[in-house]
Amino acid sequence: MNVFRGGDGHYLEMTNGGTAVFVDVLMLAVSTLAHDPWDFRFAALLTLQDQSIMGRGVVGFDLADLDWGDTPHERAAAKDFLLRVLDLALTNHRWDELTYEPPRAEGYLRTYRSMVEEFDPGTAKADAAALPGPENAAMASCVRHRVLDALPFWDVCVFCAAGV
Repeated sequence: MNVFRGGDGHYLEMTNGGTAVFVDVLMLAVSTLAHDPWDFRFAALLTLQDQSIMGRGVVGFDLADLDWGDTPHERAAAKDFLLRVLDLALTNHRWDELTYEPPRAEGYLRTYRSMVEEFDPGTAKADAAALPGPENAAMASCVRHRVLDALPFWDVCVFCAAGV
């Protein structure tokens, strides 16, 4: 099981297949909305949730471990970005391009959105290893799938890694 944690003991636990679906639909939305440096760092974090490379059952992260920014404005902007990503994903954004019907994705997204909405980034105790630094931000795009890829970690996107 893979666990994505929020504040106050809230968490989203998913099977390996559920996690793959969750990451896929988030990557489609993140790739559309990423604009600021933090956005591309978060995209890189999502690419690190790719179980076809990282291993099954070993991914997930805690919102409290992320570096949300140094100022209240930066933290609010980062949280707003993540909420906008989740909202866009909840509209089934580009799901028609998936090679499968994303089972339970809406429920996962709604649960995670609630966790993010309730989370106060000001309480985070940033773990430098949790969110890739600016030098490792996902800035390159996979031409074939039109999503941000995992450079500099590896040279494929989550869809290429899965053989799509």
